[in-house]
Amino acid sequence: MRSIYRILDANFNRSREALRVVEDFARFLLDDAALAGIAKDLRSDLAQVLQALPADELLADRDTPGDVGTELTSPVEAARSDAPAVATAACKRLSEALRTLEEYAKIVAPAQAPRLERMRYASYTLEQRLAHRIAVGDRFARVKLYVLLTSRLCRQDVLATASAVLEGGAECIQLREKDMPHGQLLGLAGKLRELTQRRGALFILNDRADIAALVGADGVHVGQDDLPISAARKLLPLAGLVGQSTHNVGQAHAAVAAGADYIGVGPMFATQTKDAGPLAGLEYMRQVASEIALPHVAIGGISAENVKDVIAAGAKAVAVCSSVISDADPARAAAAIRRQIP
Repeated sequence: MRSIYRILDANFNRSREALRVVEDFARFLLDDAALAGIAKDLRSDLAQVLQALPADELLADRDTPGDVGTELTSPVEAARSDAPAVATAACKRLSEALRTLEEYAKIVAPAQAPRLERMRYASYTLEQRLAHRIAVGDRFARVKLYVLLTSRLCRQDVLATASAVLEGGAECIQLREKDMPHGQLLGLAGKLRELTQRRGALFILNDRADIAALVGADGVHVGQDDLPISAARKLLPLAGLVGQSTHNVGQAHAAVAAGADYIGVGPMFATQTKDAGPLAGLEYMRQVASEIALPHVAIGGISAENVKDVIAAGAKAVAVCSSVISDADPARAAAAIRRQIP
């Protein structure tokens, strides 16, 4: 039995250590309270399982100096390319250790094996969520100019306008049509999905997660009074992005806790958009830049004349609407803003 206790002790240690690595990555690098919470809850579950086992005997039978495995290593274990690679490797160790605990617990404490099995499945979800957040960061890192497309504000045909703003340097387009009939919206969204795919840009649909899923959009954007983030995510494929508009730092932190992939920050300046929310101003942008690690997009009244002020306040990306799509030359208008964003 001593050997079994040594196996259990080693894998409890592996599991705890792996969870701490993931939790710290989620907490300090991703600023993702939801993801950090999953890791923390698993650590708590693990502690409760340990209490149901002969913990004193496990500790007493620990023999680190006599463990032949301490000398076994590989070149891969000594190399990590970046912080995401560290967290990903920890997820792999976690699921492996939980499987070992589950199997050997059947000998010592059979009643705990089902709980360890559920924890192993939860570790798969943790790894999945982590991979998604890492991928989102990579996908959004290149977005500097995000254009909101509304047909009634376009001086040209909406598809021609979309093509023009992409030519002008936009890396992301959001289709925002609050009143368009469903069938017409579906058709337009499908055409914009094809266009953005050809041009290598992201395509986001405002509010309508169902249509976003149908046309294969990259994601959906919701407001404070729209579909909750968790509900929108259920309608999208795993890789789907969910962004949310925020107007103060409390809403920004709430969006992070709810699992948003990015947030809209604004309005920066006065805007004619009816549901833009109360004027937030550049001070709000400065707050987000200093407190929120989640990707963000400044929005609201931004133009070529004031975009430098928004960038100086800490914005990494900006969203524009009428200042570009209502221009007689949307490509030129988009380029005038894009070249001012580092």
